[in-house]
Amino acid sequence: MKKNDLDAHNEALINNFKFFLKVEKGASENTIENYLSDLFGMVLYLKKNAEKITNNDIVNYLVNLQEIGLASSSIARKVSTIHSFYNFLRKNGVAIILKIDEIPAYQTQKNIPDVLSIREMIKLLDSIEVKKPTGCRNKAMLEMLYACGLRASEILDLSIHDIFLVQKTVRVTGKGKKQRLIPIAESSLKFIQKYINQCRPLLRKEKNTAVLFLNRFGNKMSRMGLWKIIDKQAKLAGIQKKISPHTIRHSFATHLLEGGANLRIVQALLGHSSINTTQIYTNIDYKYIQEEHKLNHPREKN
Repeated sequence: MKKNDLDAHNEALINNFKFFLKVEKGASENTIENYLSDLFGMVLYLKKNAEKITNNDIVNYLVNLQEIGLASSSIARKVSTIHSFYNFLRKNGVAIILKIDEIPAYQTQKNIPDVLSIREMIKLLDSIEVKKPTGCRNKAMLEMLYACGLRASEILDLSIHDIFLVQKTVRVTGKGKKQRLIPIAESSLKFIQKYINQCRPLLRKEKNTAVLFLNRFGNKMSRMGLWKIIDKQAKLAGIQKKISPHTIRHSFATHLLEGGANLRIVQALLGHSSINTTQIYTNIDYKYIQEEHKLNHPREKN
């Protein structure tokens, strides 16, 4: 079965399910939209005929969602969608491989979630005072963390030569020294540009360094320094959750996925290097990544 045939076949099955939800179940438009988003995301990721998807395929898909930081409540919803869809197929005489009763249950976390809502994230960013050079730096750092989904080590290792203002892009060196290009959201770019042009020279003092983010002594920021800035800023913003650089990275991935971004694109943006995700990046055109980022990142719409 060719790719186009596969897409058409799966789309037909999902549209039949849509009709069932709308006409027989009387589901709301919002509920139907969530179901369809979940299903199209799954089949686009697995690239298989829906009837041939196995329990192992589903487990791998759910693990990847968890690895990129999707909220547990969202993963639980996707599991529920998969159950409903395959029960529908089975009841309508479609021969499926999947053993529905063996799909692993996914419990939502009872502890404080490791993800901020979009409103909390924007509140955090907008609460940063930028009058002083250190505040200007903090604003640029947190904007970049959220705009690009960087690891703490990645943002701290950035050089001024890694920022391409005209192209609105940052070059990131991740695990295993692998480099990737990430678009910078428009709303965030202006703060990064201001930091580079106006605030960084004041922090750099007389030191000859290419490190992008500097502490008040003109040296490279430490991981602990970054963590303290985020913790302090969260408290000032009135956010009760305990957050870290990784929380912002998880929020970046969750908000893109919830906005409709392709799972493979989000994996490429995050720079995953596991065996399960390595092959994903090889055939993704960078312009497509930019388009997906621009369409689905909340900071691009702010």
